[in-house]
Amino acid sequence: MLNCKIVSTGLYMPPKVQTAAELSPLIGRSEKWIISRTGVIERRIAEEPMEVLAAKAAREAMGEGPPPDLILNASTTPLQLIPDSSVFIQKELGLVGTPAWSTHATCLSFIQATITGASMIQSGLVNRVLVVSSETGSGFRNMKQPESAALFGDGAAAAILEATPESEQSAILDWHMSTWPEGADFTEFRGAGTRRPPGDPDTKPEDNLFNMSGPRVFRLAVNRVKEALKIIFTKNNISKDDIDWLVLHQASGPAIEAFVYHGFAREKVINNIAKYGNCIAASMPIALATANAEGKLKRGDLILMGGTGAGLSVSFALIRW
Repeated sequence: MLNCKIVSTGLYMPPKVQTAAELSPLIGRSEKWIISRTGVIERRIAEEPMEVLAAKAAREAMGEGPPPDLILNASTTPLQLIPDSSVFIQKELGLVGTPAWSTHATCLSFIQATITGASMIQSGLVNRVLVVSSETGSGFRNMKQPESAALFGDGAAAAILEATPESEQSAILDWHMSTWPEGADFTEFRGAGTRRPPGDPDTKPEDNLFNMSGPRVFRLAVNRVKEALKIIFTKNNISKDDIDWLVLHQASGPAIEAFVYHGFAREKVINNIAKYGNCIAASMPIALATANAEGKLKRGDLILMGGTGAGLSVSFALIRW
């Protein structure tokens, strides 16, 4: 158990909306097809760089409180490979000297960064941590892959972590993660690395676009998620009925619906896939921040936060809000 809590959250969604009807001619599929396959009615399209989105969400999370003494960027779409994107977020926030780096676990980056930050608070190394996810993945969509191109949107969300006062019960109660490399080629961005370097004759333009086989991901993920849930419930001697809120990576409409199939009450699942689409690593904190802003999350609530990420990885954190 980590005696830390999320003290505040922040959210920034770009104002530009792209509806399923507007996307339809770009991918050669009907509006009805897009919504039925992905559950996404509309998504946001960023016209600002990722560090600007990140800073806007971070400022809301920071509020009038003191600046963080650690910045963890939990984003998948970097501004550039070097230096790390956290540096540009730090610069946009006007902070100097604050340690900053990225925790990269694809769509699970926010949950992993939260565990990292909370562990450092628990150890006494830092006191106040900013975790921020900012994604501008719409520009990396492969329009020749309609199913994946219909999923993605842009947005940013952030959270501030601090130690839990002795008089409170808020804590990160448990964490579980498993990775199966048999799914490594199910979800890929092949370019920008040594495998497909720029200038190599074998590197193709589509290597710099997102590549995914949604059905293969779904088939592998369904049973792996079930296994992970059993592990975390058994370890903590709880059941699905004990969970107040399920805060998920918004992978797709069918993926979220699968949790209802796993036995969770639909009204306990935070679901904004129709409005925002899949915002990659920012999806989970966007769901968390919107639920918090709407007043759904109450101190003492038991929250299960997690989902799947490329790899294939499955991760969940059990949180006493």
